[in-house]
Amino acid sequence: MLRPADFEQRYVHVNGIRMHYAQAGHGPRLLVLLHGFPQCWWAWRQQLALFQPGRAPGQDLAERFTVVAPDLRGYNETDRPSWGYELDVLAQDVVALIHELGHDRAVVAGHDWGGGVAWALAIAHAHLVERLIVLNSPHPALFAQALGTNWRQMLRSWYFLFFQLPWLPEALLRASDFAALERMFRGTTADQAAFDDQDILIYKRALSQPGALTAAINYYRAVVQQGARGMYRGTGMRVAAPTLLIWGERDPALGRELVEGTERFAPDLRVRFIPECSHWVMEERPDLVNRHVLEFLAEASSQGQR
Repeated sequence: MLRPADFEQRYVHVNGIRMHYAQAGHGPRLLVLLHGFPQCWWAWRQQLALFQPGRAPGQDLAERFTVVAPDLRGYNETDRPSWGYELDVLAQDVVALIHELGHDRAVVAGHDWGGGVAWALAIAHAHLVERLIVLNSPHPALFAQALGTNWRQMLRSWYFLFFQLPWLPEALLRASDFAALERMFRGTTADQAAFDDQDILIYKRALSQPGALTAAINYYRAVVQQGARGMYRGTGMRVAAPTLLIWGERDPALGRELVEGTERFAPDLRVRFIPECSHWVMEERPDLVNRHVLEFLAEASSQGQR
């Protein structure tokens, strides 16, 4: 069983905050893993483990990649300021992280809200993104379209409006020792064993820190109230980087149909559906996710990318 102590824990100052991240590997290529709501860096434990020395014999992944999984702004051990939960600021946090780690480009992967930030980076900061990996997070143009025309998706996304309320969402999520959080994970998975007691405890502890729950919900408040604040202007919402989209087909919050049309915005696209798998795709089916990710990264090597 993996433990947090199995990975290097580091801190860096970026964009006005102190950011925590876990690291595996010490190679020349940078892979950044961005978690979603309501998680933290621990969501990527099964992917980080791939890049630990000796974990993948014959692939020398630890020598070829430096892999970092930060706690995003407001989460877990990263600072929780009263400002900066707008999408453009969240993207700039990751831009600053890439530069602070001494890199000009990175492979960027994101799930859920981390996927939203990853899409934003690939669209608005295209020069920084070598390759893009997104898990159960739709392209922002397609998601915006669905919220205006797809009644089924509107109903699935009810929580966006609920999270606009003051204090009540925090109170309900915190009630009975974060019982709603545990139901969110274990009650929606196709595989009930995907989250063990340690995983649930880590996520509860991360969100129980002072101000952490409000910071996490502020992502939703900011995007509904302020949108992208012009960060996509002039981009055509297009992604130039080779893109891998992995999608658990039994996601109760994001319908499979949100994948349709992604190739219009990301022409160099590969889609990998995972049946009988929920929203928590990299935790529920790490074997398949890891295989798809390694195949995608191997493409870069075969095509002569650094």
